[in-house]
Amino acid sequence: MKILQVVPSYLPGVRYGGPIRSVHGLSRALVERGHEVSVFTTDRDEGERLDVPLGRPVEIDGVRVRYFEVRGPTRLRWSPPMGRALRQEIESFDLVHTHGLFHWPGTAAARVARQSGTPYVIAPRGMLIRDMLLRRGKHRKRAWLGLIERENLEGAAALHLTAELEREQLPDLGYPLPASFVLENGVEPLTAPDRGAVREDVASLIDSPRRLVLFLGRLNWKKGLDRLVASVPAWPDDVHLVIAGPDDGAEAGLRRLLARLGLAGRVTLTGAVSGDTRAALLTSAELLVLPSYSENFGNVVLEAWSAGTATAVTPEVGAAALVAEVGAGAVVDGGQLARDLTDLLGRPGLLESMGLAGKRAASERYSWRAIAERAEGEFKSLAGRLRAAV
Repeated sequence: MKILQVVPSYLPGVRYGGPIRSVHGLSRALVERGHEVSVFTTDRDEGERLDVPLGRPVEIDGVRVRYFEVRGPTRLRWSPPMGRALRQEIESFDLVHTHGLFHWPGTAAARVARQSGTPYVIAPRGMLIRDMLLRRGKHRKRAWLGLIERENLEGAAALHLTAELEREQLPDLGYPLPASFVLENGVEPLTAPDRGAVREDVASLIDSPRRLVLFLGRLNWKKGLDRLVASVPAWPDDVHLVIAGPDDGAEAGLRRLLARLGLAGRVTLTGAVSGDTRAALLTSAELLVLPSYSENFGNVVLEAWSAGTATAVTPEVGAAALVAEVGAGAVVDGGQLARDLTDLLGRPGLLESMGLAGKRAASERYSWRAIAERAEGEFKSLAGRLRAAV
């Protein structure tokens, strides 16, 4: 199949977080299975302009990536050059796969695909979760879904969801949504970190006698960092919390909270981490915690499993059911984090066995090769049903 992926940001950008890694992981694995995969994306990594060639294909792991210039507000990702390319080329693809909502590239790609009769799949990436639509910017989001995105959602061949939780929390928008399928994210095998390449400040944390609990992700309000930090005073004195990730609007408030609780000596904010530094934190932590208020999946859970690290997640995380099923961690009560995490930290043998269970699952069930095989089946089934309907 000839597949077009449309995503607002892409490698070498990383600030958009999990979606970038998951789209690339799936695309690369589909290429390895013999498919031709292209990516249309923008030249922005959040507010920063990437140093990438514009308009012409760049090959990354066999995936043909084209970057298009953004004009106007970065948040919207409006790109007239991408629009022209979509209109000229979209009919040459067997399937279009858009990622995320509330940005111009996905909306434009779905509209052009719908108008040309090209099948398309929308992956909301957690942006169609009912509770999220009610929390922030609800009037703007409702207007977008009603006035701009309605025909695209109604005309999609399917919604690609990453967890049953995401399906259960689809909202009633007053019009029918398309059929959906659940396809989890995958994970790359973890390469053992080169300790000489680990950032010095992180290396000193790892080499200290303290036991490390890790949060790894964007510093955004929805990640539940407020309730995670509030649980720290109850933990054993030798446990240190490491919060690693780029700021996404929550860092200033988080630092104020740390100062108010007097936790500067028990919590470290490292900023964004990548490569060997990221891998070193994952392999050195005793427990990874994802205490989100809303999370359509939670890629970092699989990363921790690949590193052999146990995980603790709140029920609002899409991967929570997998954590419980695999036995690779615990689903903890967001209102009782201090109690639940303290209990886990008091059972190091259990954490070790959970980490081993996660490592097996990451290798056997959630490799990108296994996920791409399932994606291929879904895409071919969709194409077959659409051909039969014509």
